[in-house]
Amino acid sequence: MKLASLKDGSRDGRLVVVSRDLKSCQPVPNIAATMQDALDNWDTAAPQLKQIYALLNQDSASGAKPFDESMCHSPLPRAYQWADGSAYINHVELVRKARNAEVPASFYTDPLMYQGGSDSFVGPRDAIFALDEAWGIDLEAEVAVITGDVKMGASDEEAAKAIRLVMLVNDVSLRNLIPNELAKGFGFFNSKPASAFSPVAVTPEELGKSWEDNKLRLPLLVQINRQPFGKPNAGEDMTFNFAQLVAHAAKTRELCAGSIIGSGTVSNKQGSLHGSSIANGGVGYCCLAEVRMYETIESGKPQTGFLQFGDTVRIEMHDAAGKSIFGAIDQTVRNYGERA
Repeated sequence: MKLASLKDGSRDGRLVVVSRDLKSCQPVPNIAATMQDALDNWDTAAPQLKQIYALLNQDSASGAKPFDESMCHSPLPRAYQWADGSAYINHVELVRKARNAEVPASFYTDPLMYQGGSDSFVGPRDAIFALDEAWGIDLEAEVAVITGDVKMGASDEEAAKAIRLVMLVNDVSLRNLIPNELAKGFGFFNSKPASAFSPVAVTPEELGKSWEDNKLRLPLLVQINRQPFGKPNAGEDMTFNFAQLVAHAAKTRELCAGSIIGSGTVSNKQGSLHGSSIANGGVGYCCLAEVRMYETIESGKPQTGFLQFGDTVRIEMHDAAGKSIFGAIDQTVRNYGERA
């Protein structure tokens, strides 16, 4: 099943069921007005939403309308919880190696996670706003899950059963603000502006064999300025799966329905800078910081710049037949001071 939230002038958007081919959709106000409504009443709402989904895929839904990704908000325009992990230790290893530091042994057994701002996400076609290019604007292409209620101290198995939906995310980072923030010893804040999620959120069973061991085993496709930048497989080199990440988030607290847990930047192990880019036969990257790390390791300093005003970012994932699963995050970097 595929679900989306259309912009309708309200804060939380209007829930629609979306066909498998992303061509049609149907509002379902009699079942759930918003995505959060559906999550709060999942046991009752989900079976009814699945019936609508089946009719849409058979072209027999009476209330079907054309689906337009540009009219979507993020599936949850705001959420009770947004916690982002760092499940791909290769990314952490590169960060540490670039500054000649070792990765603590605990990082391989205890997930890294930070709590992001969830009061206001931006839509998948909305701008990436910043006030200054000097802040070091970077994309971070990731996978995320939305949970139902999760009890404190949930096991991995219990956490897996609580995963309701899967989606993609651009977790924007302001890299040049990060060092001073982390030096304070109190975590990210100003360096993490609003994230954007894919137009569509998908149930795990809809992903079929691509969802295995609570990992999404497909390439995550990233473009910068319409040029291929990354295609790493989101299921490879993932040290902690989503069940483990959800359980970690619930270690000392309950998670309420509508909590979002992210994977962190998708990153596959590669040989070197000269073999890691798509142009050189590698799988590329999901953030600019990573290619800058390779450059630092190999030549002593980064050469690739961060995003500038006017640059574009596209993040998408295709199924085995080459069809888009979640729709595309497609954003342009804009100066917030010059917004219309």
